Amino acid sequence: MSSQLAARVDAPSAADAAELAHAAGAARARLVSALHGQRAQRLLLALLLPVTALLAIEFSVRGGLIPAHMLPPPTQIIETLRDLGAQGLLGHIGASTLRVAAGFASGALLAVVLGAAVGLSRHAEAILDPTFQALRAIPSLAWVPLLLLWLGIDEAPKMVLIAIGAFFPIYMGVASGIRGVDRKLIEVARLYQLSNIALTRRVLLPAALPAILTGLRNGLSLAWMFMVAAELIAASKGLGYLLSDGRETSRADIVLAAIVLLAILGKVSDTLMAIIEKRSLAWRDSYA
Repeated sequence: MSSQLAARVDAPSAADAAELAHAAGAARARLVSALHGQRAQRLLLALLLPVTALLAIEFSVRGGLIPAHMLPPPTQIIETLRDLGAQGLLGHIGASTLRVAAGFASGALLAVVLGAAVGLSRHAEAILDPTFQALRAIPSLAWVPLLLLWLGIDEAPKMVLIAIGAFFPIYMGVASGIRGVDRKLIEVARLYQLSNIALTRRVLLPAALPAILTGLRNGLSLAWMFMVAAELIAASKGLGYLLSDGRETSRADIVLAAIVLLAILGKVSDTLMAIIEKRSLAWRDSYA
């Protein structure tokens, strides 16, 4: 009898359950509202510096403090972008984007394979790593004459140059990420007699994933930089070609318009990589 009475006292009534559900819903709504507020605040802070700089340039040029032919005002750059849009700007953006995508994909694939080999094998590290560290120190423009000599002036040298730019940051991220895995995790996995495939899939890859994704983001940024170097030298289409064309015709507005587009494309591609990184590392209990 006493146990039945205690059960009735401890069991929540329907009204209590409804009240708890309402409180949980209200708390969830407050949390979502707070997150939206934080995102809006971060967006405003991110826009503060560029908007201030653009307004300062606009008023400085209009007021005669800066020569317009040296630094066109932002409103003139917008007009230039509109004019270029009517003259096939999308073709230039598409050509550069396809080159970056192809070069980054090929460079990333090779870097992941070789970085994993160096990270997993001390023999591979002894054979490959000293050479790669020496090649990593070569400036990007030093590759251009050799690639032109070997591959001509078509698309091949541009792809190879972009792949070289993407390769080294990703290779470093993969190799250092695998080497940095905690030895105790490996020992525990050995105690549970995991196979090499299971060890790689369940221990090495999750532990090295933050460094690998950081390497991929850095590699993508360098792929855009190397794309400009490739298109400045031999191209008839692309944002690098627009930069060269603006310089040859003394059109600073075209040069700045191309720079603005490169900044936007680079930011968009990095944001996509950041979203992939955030979702891939959702399990991590990090500070930020």
